[in-house]
Amino acid sequence: MNYRRVASLKTSQDFFDYLESLDVTLPFDEEVASGPASPLAQPLRIGERTIGNRFCILPMEGWDGTPDGRVTELVERRWVHFGISGAKLLWGGEAVAVRYDGRANPNQLVSTDQTTEELARLREKMVDEHRTRFSTADDLLVGLQLTHSGRFARPNRKETLEPTIVYHHPILDRRVGIDVDYPVLADDEIRRLVEDFVRAAKRAAGAGFDFVDIKHCHGYLGHEFLSGYDRPGPFGGSFENRTRFLREIVEGIRSESPGLLLGVRLSAADMLPFKKGADVVGIPEEGDETYRYAFGGDGSGLAFDLAEPIRFLDLLKELDIPLVCISVGSPYYNPHIQRPALFPPSDGYLPPEDPLVGVARQIDVTAKLKQHAPELIVVGSGYTYLQDWLPNVAQSVVRQGMADSIGLGRMVLSYPDLPADVIEGRRLSRKRICRTFSDCTTGPRNGLISGCYPLDPFYKSRPEAKELAQIKQAWTGEQQGR
Repeated sequence: MNYRRVASLKTSQDFFDYLESLDVTLPFDEEVASGPASPLAQPLRIGERTIGNRFCILPMEGWDGTPDGRVTELVERRWVHFGISGAKLLWGGEAVAVRYDGRANPNQLVSTDQTTEELARLREKMVDEHRTRFSTADDLLVGLQLTHSGRFARPNRKETLEPTIVYHHPILDRRVGIDVDYPVLADDEIRRLVEDFVRAAKRAAGAGFDFVDIKHCHGYLGHEFLSGYDRPGPFGGSFENRTRFLREIVEGIRSESPGLLLGVRLSAADMLPFKKGADVVGIPEEGDETYRYAFGGDGSGLAFDLAEPIRFLDLLKELDIPLVCISVGSPYYNPHIQRPALFPPSDGYLPPEDPLVGVARQIDVTAKLKQHAPELIVVGSGYTYLQDWLPNVAQSVVRQGMADSIGLGRMVLSYPDLPADVIEGRRLSRKRICRTFSDCTTGPRNGLISGCYPLDPFYKSRPEAKELAQIKQAWTGEQQGR
């Protein structure tokens, strides 16, 4: 690969010239404004509430809860960083499973009657830290992401997959050894799962959260329903049936928690699963001539068709769901689409395209969906790989109305207060900017807690850092031996 590192693009002209060599166009403002007049400092209205600026913190799993799904000091540290980030929209804080078997890892948080008080204290601690740092939290909107991990569930052991599937996916089933006779989720089981989401939302409301995210992204259960074109019965086939899971959850929440705001994080488009090629660069899996398993796909498995995602946003408007966070793809089977990075995790592949191509793709998809649904508050994803140039692109996106809010994930692990630095006009701390080394993913993929081991001294000094270094060294040796 001859991709240039973003850190080597020292001037805006360097950045433009490199984008031109890639035939990539990104919105870009030469000067980043600060203070109250900054486009990124402008408030958003949602009903009677105000969101104080245009930065959003996206939910991340830390693999650092207790085995029974409770909050730990490591979880609290991460949430405190979210609070002092300066972002005024905190999208879900963390992916919290609505029941035990829905966890993506054996240390993921779970919503239960026993954990609700802990989640309430966690939210309160985060809000208090935000208020201390920024004088007020009245313009802070805090959500909780509710999830079931579906075919990627590992609730008991890090090495043991315990999948719940909506339909049989020939490529993904083959990857993990799901037999053709493995049972799919029955209709009555789906309705019980709907009730679990409704109960979890009621707990979240009781714990003081302003909204819940009904997660429909990244290959997890909600997202899989959207691609269940061949599933028979009331939860598959037609668009109406494939969105029934969402609609029944919303109906239940409206009945049980009528004052609770709702949002959806959506993988608005998808592609074929990718795998390592002979040179470790990602290549698409071989499949049928027509790929039928990509919501928002064009049938080829390699391009998007936004007709159904646009229809999905129309449904959100009908359901009075004002918040939508746009993502694409899945970190499990096509991470270069979902999470552009130069360095792959230990179980990944080298990117088959410059990651800036992936960033531009996500920004373009989000802009097209925002253009169709100006009434919705649309949050964009995929910005971390922009690194030093993130503020310039983010400001231009917001200024042009291509998205309402800029979502940050991995960046906040290494540089939690980047939003505050941008809005308050401070020079970025280059030593803290995420360079997408993917250690925060390699760690969890090998059963370790997630954190920024290269740049955060806290994680760098932990014993897991040595174990992670050995894992990476072994992976590098394996690739060099090919």
